[in-house]
Amino acid sequence: MPRQTKAEIDAEILDCAAGIFARHGFSRTSIQQIADALGYSKAGLLHHYPSKKALHDAVLDRYETQTRERIGRLDGFAPGIERDRKLVEGVIDFAFTWPGMSDFAQQLARDGERLAQAGGTGDPRFAQLGFDIIGALGIDLAAPDRQRMARTFTALSGATFSARIAVTMHVEREWREPIVKAAMAALGH
Repeated sequence: MPRQTKAEIDAEILDCAAGIFARHGFSRTSIQQIADALGYSKAGLLHHYPSKKALHDAVLDRYETQTRERIGRLDGFAPGIERDRKLVEGVIDFAFTWPGMSDFAQQLARDGERLAQAGGTGDPRFAQLGFDIIGALGIDLAAPDRQRMARTFTALSGATFSARIAVTMHVEREWREPIVKAAMAALGH
């Protein structure tokens, strides 16, 4: 078996850590839990990331970068069926490739919703990222189309959930197109 590159090792560590942070939260996650899930020693994991905070920060940075890249892939597509399909496929492929990050993204959204309901604010870069995601969905926050918002959030959360189940069942290839079709139908296409 060929040796993994540093980039592949980092990707594996960050995706695993993201999933564990999503399930347990930062405060209830230990470096040992992540090391165990990866099959690393605690010292081996700390060789890559010197602390839990450094690892969590790296997960946040990777998620932000990946999300901005996915939003950027929509540039050049006018609002409509092609853009929606590209968006749906991007969400599904992200969940297939980065299952831990996908779980982490959903947890970030839930945390952001709780903060907003409590009148608080979180990390400003993630507040802006949330606005950028909503804009990428073709939703104008100044005059939001509530039906479009409901359809879009339903389609994308459903697609993400279904993709995560497909990963668990190892049926990504078989389920990809039915998930795309269901999400597109939810969007009204």
